[in-house]
Amino acid sequence: MAENEEVKLLGIWPSPFSRRIEMALKLKGIKYDYVEEKLDNKSSLLLALNPIHKKVPVLVHNGKAILESHVILEYIDEIWPHNPILPQDPYERSKARFFAKLIDEQIKTVGFVSIIGKVDEKERQVLAEQARELIMYLEKELVGKDYFGGKSVGFLDLVAGSLIPFCLERGWEGIGLEVITEEKFPEYKRWVKNLEKVEILRDCIPPREKHIEHMMNYKVERVSSS
Repeated sequence: MAENEEVKLLGIWPSPFSRRIEMALKLKGIKYDYVEEKLDNKSSLLLALNPIHKKVPVLVHNGKAILESHVILEYIDEIWPHNPILPQDPYERSKARFFAKLIDEQIKTVGFVSIIGKVDEKERQVLAEQARELIMYLEKELVGKDYFGGKSVGFLDLVAGSLIPFCLERGWEGIGLEVITEEKFPEYKRWVKNLEKVEILRDCIPPREKHIEHMMNYKVERVSSS
């Protein structure tokens, strides 16, 4: 990496989408400046860099803005190819992209609605079961592996890890809903423990209690404003 290379990340501390980009940059050993944004008071810089969605994360590389976390992860892997995070095999790479889309579209939606949506207990249990069914596909992918990437942390580990154990599970804990048990998801639970052993990743995980409190406060704000 050139000494005068500009790398800046705009993010929000509890956001799994921001955190996965930090994880990737740190796994690559890329030095970067971090700019903390606020959901209720977005900076003029963020609005200028991402005028369409007005969301984080935004990676700025030598004055160019790269948007959307999956796109950013692939960009990082192409620009700094050492310590690759995407599978090198085309088939494995296509699977990683497929499951990443499943996580950020279906699991994310079901998970967040179950946590902060205006649903009754019966509806919440239905959503929890839908989440279990989707996460079971990931459980099967982890059989015989330390990580989705095999013996090392990869693209799908960053996507799944940032969203499910280090975000959704905390929200479920906050509302007293047990979705993922050791009995039904032993491979998943083993994988989470493996992630927590990686110091670089551990440093990017939001503080547990603070994170749960943030999600519960956000839930209250949504209910009171609707």
